[in-house]
Amino acid sequence: MSESQIIEYESLARSNLAFMQELETAAARVIRSGWYVLGQEVSAFESEFAHYVGGKHCIGVANGLDALILSIEALDLPKGSDILVASNTYIATILAVVRAGHRPVLVEPELETFNMDPARLPLAMTANTRAICVTHMFGKACRMDAIGAFAREHGLRVVEDCAQSHGARLGAQMTGTFGDAGCFSFYPTKNLGALGDAGAIVTDDDALADRLRHTRNYGSKQKYVNRYVGVNSRLDELQAALLRVKLHHLDAMTAHKRALANVYFARLPAWLAQPVRRPDEYDVFHIYGIRHPRRDALRQHLLEHGVKTEIHYPIPPHRQEAMRGILAGIYPVAEELHATELSLPISVGHTTQDVERVAGLIGAFADTGAAL
Repeated sequence: MSESQIIEYESLARSNLAFMQELETAAARVIRSGWYVLGQEVSAFESEFAHYVGGKHCIGVANGLDALILSIEALDLPKGSDILVASNTYIATILAVVRAGHRPVLVEPELETFNMDPARLPLAMTANTRAICVTHMFGKACRMDAIGAFAREHGLRVVEDCAQSHGARLGAQMTGTFGDAGCFSFYPTKNLGALGDAGAIVTDDDALADRLRHTRNYGSKQKYVNRYVGVNSRLDELQAALLRVKLHHLDAMTAHKRALANVYFARLPAWLAQPVRRPDEYDVFHIYGIRHPRRDALRQHLLEHGVKTEIHYPIPPHRQEAMRGILAGIYPVAEELHATELSLPISVGHTTQDVERVAGLIGAFADTGAAL
């Protein structure tokens, strides 16, 4: 099979090709400026991204994990507090809770959406629970109406992990603006991706924003004056300039991914468990995750016909070696999701024809009896 016949799960070179001239111009602008750390590009991106999301403040940081850690630390919760986290989230969300000095308590997701199930929050509550850290999985907003109501009822702080949900909405409100802080990753594969690591925090809380601007920069906003015990986690000028280019195209990129998703919805066979769509949720399809009991066989079938896929994620957090002694319990919903999920190609670099071919190959999988 020739390379031209292979459908990659993601080709960053192909996805960024449409913006190449703008990206090169932006990079040259930064290089010529001679200012490479916390300059005009970072300030401009922070302002533009805050406006896009609908938040008051945006604080650029080095990556999405730092965004989570710094946000949780800035809440000033009692050390060792319990923080509710989805049992199927990417490990970074849980690492942030641990790194901030707290205890992650897992909450099972909805099987149909991969997102934290609000109905299960009361089951996970303890006397020591102080916050909820939600992850908007795969580009779908969590039910922040129900989660927010629960948090207010119990006096809990809320941090949103928006690494996969740039531009996703519940009703008219974008993810990242429902809680105390919205944490974004701009890892290159994200819907809004940098050309390296980058992240940001969005908040409407003036005091929280001020503290975060200190802590990302050694605890200092004034040179050699350190107010907090901080870290070095600054968004690079170069990455900020590149993100400004791609932010301008984000709505168009989202529209393209949603159009590809519509092809999947129309062409994939009825026996396949597909993403759930709800009228008040605007999904941005960072990942198009399907489910099948013979996921590995389906993945191999696609690979043999030139289609590459991914699994998000093959090992649930509570079974990771790093989480021994930290996470305990039985999480059957997470187990099922991790055992059956398969991510199909749905990037900016893919075409309608690519997606139609993938859907057709999945339909042919039934001919072997594997769909039964």
